[in-house]
Amino acid sequence: MNPKEIKKLENTAKEIRINIIKMVTSAGSGHPAGSLGSADIITSLYFELLKHNPQKPNWNERDYFILSAGHLCPALYAVLAEAGYFEKKELLSLRNFGSRLQGHPHFQSPPGIETTSGSLGQGLSIASGIACGLKADKKENKVVCLTSDGEHNEGQIWEAVMFGAKYKLNNLINIIDRNFIQIDGSTNEIMPLGKLKKRYESFGWRVFQIDGHDYEQIIVTYKRACKIKKKPSVIIARTIPGKGVSFMEKGKWDWHGKAPSKEEEKKAIKELLK
Repeated sequence: MNPKEIKKLENTAKEIRINIIKMVTSAGSGHPAGSLGSADIITSLYFELLKHNPQKPNWNERDYFILSAGHLCPALYAVLAEAGYFEKKELLSLRNFGSRLQGHPHFQSPPGIETTSGSLGQGLSIASGIACGLKADKKENKVVCLTSDGEHNEGQIWEAVMFGAKYKLNNLINIIDRNFIQIDGSTNEIMPLGKLKKRYESFGWRVFQIDGHDYEQIIVTYKRACKIKKKPSVIIARTIPGKGVSFMEKGKWDWHGKAPSKEEEKKAIKELLK
């Protein structure tokens, strides 16, 4: 990509991050750290990589994006609104009673949400099933699943990993938001995951490791993963929780599930606008 294209993605992600802060502050609850940290990945997918159509969310030729880590939905909602799936003014209804923007996504509410999520560890199984069905129908659609490192504590993740390898789901790409935190501490303290690269390789997956904030790495690696034959791919993306907001970056796991105050909202937006 040329510098102009990368700058455009950076500016889009900045707008996404500002909206995440506004949404979570307005709601008084939510998950800002991971949402901010995954913003560059989701922005790259929807504004550069995925085949999708905001005017036709159920377009048969679309690529599927499955958000397994449902608590990161503020980032997905903000991206979908920015892409034109619904109006941006709806973003401030996050977590309100009767809102389409629930605290964890609900299937097709709003348009563009491919699956209901909440209980961690289930998304990769759903993505694997979709990928298997598409492959059986000889379709070219890609299925991309965003998982968190914390949800790799769940056994169902590893069942899906085995399933993907067995059925050679080369149309499946799992992106891991590797930020080393979960709601009550660091992943290394709560349930160490060891060397994720070697683990996935031992199950027969093609493994890539990237900086989850480097657009060129995200885009080049995704395109490489799309060319892999006879096995699924996983992209382990190292991210910074709270990316773009200094006091959240330093807070580590504290900001996993805590909303900013009004004063903190002003401070965060001021930093993001620099």
